[in-house]
Amino acid sequence: MLGKTAGGLYWMFRSLERAENTARLIEAGFRIALTRSTNAEAEWQSVITTLAARTAYEAGHDGYDSAQVVDFLLRDTANPSSVLSIIKSARDNARLVRTALTTEVWSAVNETWMLFTDLLKDPTPETELPAVLATIRQQSGLVRGALYGTMLRNDIYDFCRLGTYIERMDNTA
Repeated sequence: MLGKTAGGLYWMFRSLERAENTARLIEAGFRIALTRSTNAEAEWQSVITTLAARTAYEAGHDGYDSAQVVDFLLRDTANPSSVLSIIKSARDNARLVRTALTTEVWSAVNETWMLFTDLLKDPTPETELPAVLATIRQQSGLVRGALYGTMLRNDIYDFCRLGTYIERMDNTA
């Protein structure tokens, strides 16, 4: 297998896992901020710190307002770690290695990118945030399911799983 193909597969699935992890952290921050009437900004600051995006966030924002943090993490194209940027990266890598993927995996990644481009074109209101985060997790599961259900168990599959597991390990650590 060519290194370019292996790298594309690895980073595609690492990006998809990162998008799901980001959605889970936003949800945790959202729930904790809802339950604590005092110092909700500290909860959002901890989410930004956990995602290692503090320097990037503080460069363009004052304070840790819920709407600003969520917008930064979900749809800010200047943030390379935003869900929209990550999904775009996953799709770009999928296009790079399209011949190594089954039609179902490519379709799932491409549909995910199209869905999020439309879903995240405007700021997400707090009332819709849980549904948007659930959609992110659902689409990540859809791509993973297409991988498990349609790919041969060979080097291609192994590099996909490697990307997923290394990102999962990185977020756990």
